[in-house]
Amino acid sequence: MSFFALLFALLLEQARPLPETNPVHASAVQWARRAGHAVDVGTTRHGWIAWGLAVVLPALLAAGVHGVLAQLLGWPLTVIWSVAILYVTLGFRQFSHHFTGIRDALADGDAQRARELLARWKQLDTGEVPQTELVRHVIEHSVLDAHRHVFGVLLWFSVFAALGFGPAGAVLYRMAEFVPRGWRHLEGSPMPTSDALREVAQRAWHLIDWLPARCTAIGFAVVGNFEEAIDCWRNHAQRFPDDNDGVILAATSGAINVRLGGEMLRPIHAADAADGEPAAVESTPGREPEVAHLRSVVGLVWRTVVLWMVLIALLSLARLLG
Repeated sequence: MSFFALLFALLLEQARPLPETNPVHASAVQWARRAGHAVDVGTTRHGWIAWGLAVVLPALLAAGVHGVLAQLLGWPLTVIWSVAILYVTLGFRQFSHHFTGIRDALADGDAQRARELLARWKQLDTGEVPQTELVRHVIEHSVLDAHRHVFGVLLWFSVFAALGFGPAGAVLYRMAEFVPRGWRHLEGSPMPTSDALREVAQRAWHLIDWLPARCTAIGFAVVGNFEEAIDCWRNHAQRFPDDNDGVILAATSGAINVRLGGEMLRPIHAADAADGEPAAVESTPGREPEVAHLRSVVGLVWRTVVLWMVLIALLSLARLLG
């Protein structure tokens, strides 16, 4: 039933996307902050306890509800429960409207409007960045958001659902992705999080995202230029500061033949920029980023979604027949 839950959730999210400000995400924000503040005393051990409360406990709750529904009420309500969880954890429309607005502004020749939209979306100081670099940043942020909002959730949902835990994997991945950002943005608050807490959250996120990042890169390679994507992955992924993000960006670069990497934009928030000027990243080979590449990115992402859905459908069918 995983395939139908995913299909219904994607269709529902396309027809009626969640607004940016909604009670579900607001509750997740409050829960993560309370969990962090409740046990944060500046040690790694307490950092893992806080992370477990913020991330693992909601996933266990989702699995528990799934188990109760399966035992008492049968599969129809478990599918509805999975659709509800996927609706709030998975989806293009949680970020695609930003991408669409920037793409339309660039298509109309309004680069300044595109800079403003990117700055508002990612809270980055775009300044007077040239259009070529602006397009590059849009491509990089778009494929990373597609991975975190869609492909990473798909993978962990499928794994946990196959093990009988329902949508727990989707909750685990979404909370693990959110917590490092949420705790990092608390630095300027009256009760800032400790370095140990932020380090634990980042380390846990890297471990959880290791497999999804590589699966996303393989998907991009399969539906794009396979040889170039794999070659770029092998030889240029290490240029990016984050290993998991580097794999995805390098595969994207090869899959659609576009140069990625270069000067990083400075965050607007002082707390995020406290570590100094962002470092430059050595660029990958490929054509200079153009507005036409944005259409290639959309095609790459949607073809990968179709690939995922076909694979999940085949696995579900094999499980039923077996």
